[in-house]
Amino acid sequence: MIDSSDSFALEAFRDEVRVFLAEQLPTDLRRKVHEHKRLKKEDFLRWQSILRRRGWAAPNWPSEYGGTGWSLAQRLVFDDECAIAGAPETVPFGLRMVAPVLMKYGTQQQKDHYLPRILSGEDWWCQGYSEPGSGSDLASLRTCAELKDGEFIVHGQKTWTTYAQYADMMFCLVRTDPQAKAQSGISFLLIDMRSEGVTVRPIRTIDGDTEINEVFLDGVRVPESNLVGELNRGWTCAKYLLSHERFGAARVGRCKRELTFLKRLLEERIVDGVSLAQRADWVQNVARLDLELLALEASVQRLLRQTEGGTGNGAEASVLKLIGTTLAQAITERQLEAAGPLALEFSQQAFELVPSEPESSVSTLAGFYLNLRKISIYGGTDEVQRNIIAKMALGL
Repeated sequence: MIDSSDSFALEAFRDEVRVFLAEQLPTDLRRKVHEHKRLKKEDFLRWQSILRRRGWAAPNWPSEYGGTGWSLAQRLVFDDECAIAGAPETVPFGLRMVAPVLMKYGTQQQKDHYLPRILSGEDWWCQGYSEPGSGSDLASLRTCAELKDGEFIVHGQKTWTTYAQYADMMFCLVRTDPQAKAQSGISFLLIDMRSEGVTVRPIRTIDGDTEINEVFLDGVRVPESNLVGELNRGWTCAKYLLSHERFGAARVGRCKRELTFLKRLLEERIVDGVSLAQRADWVQNVARLDLELLALEASVQRLLRQTEGGTGNGAEASVLKLIGTTLAQAITERQLEAAGPLALEFSQQAFELVPSEPESSVSTLAGFYLNLRKISIYGGTDEVQRNIIAKMALGL
């Protein structure tokens, strides 16, 4: 385990990750990410399998469960280098969300059964949190579960459920005590998506994709053994899940990759005989983005040192998500502006990778821009993040 103070060891580790990515990241997956193509379930699973063979599929897991046992500094280096290289992000719902909850609050039987299946990719997970009318105010959720004869009977609806169409399992917040107030009376259940009474309906997003869904739960029977933690104490699990992966919200590596893409696009775009990269207004635009990215990276490093030292005010995740989201969206806006009329084409076929075709730089930009509008909403809206920062960091 390498901490952030050991700069030489950390740079050696970074070199090791870069060599691995250069040798093991498949060209078609790299192209899909760099060209903003749509990734399919088999793409994510193939990359997870490659990482698992190296022992790197679960950077945030302790080694006793088959994880890397890396320090937070190493995990940040790994995530950044993977994003810069164009590796697909591992789908977080199993590896980074429910797995830590199971390690902390799960029974031994739950750990023994689910953790190996999460690590291997045998079980694909989705998150059953948000509901119609219960998004940012998650504690107002109305999906209910009644315990009868060793089973929970679940009725309700979840929405914005990413990749539910692929999922084998859902970790789900349900109300098990209707008389309790707010966060009390909520339980954390593991639901088999193949159960009778589960219906998944796609929601088409602004970019034309269907990666999110509605999930209807009509009398779904869930074994009592699938309760994680204590009955009516699921909010404890939910808070642990949401706070466990605090630093990934900044997405520094993605910002670096997309800013590099913007700079290449400016070099390629010739207007009135001059590349956009030589125009004063674009030089200023890029310089401003470069400085904001440096500031974001410095913030991550500062908060990393505070965390390693046992200090912090609890608002770190909100700070990083707010700044990282704002910067990522600003970069995509500049990309679209730089492409100009070349980005007007919006074809669903453009999102499919054709290996025989040369790399495409602009055909998917409009869709990528539209897709990233969501990042200021999911995981807590920008407005919610500002409220958290005001309360926890500023004492307002």
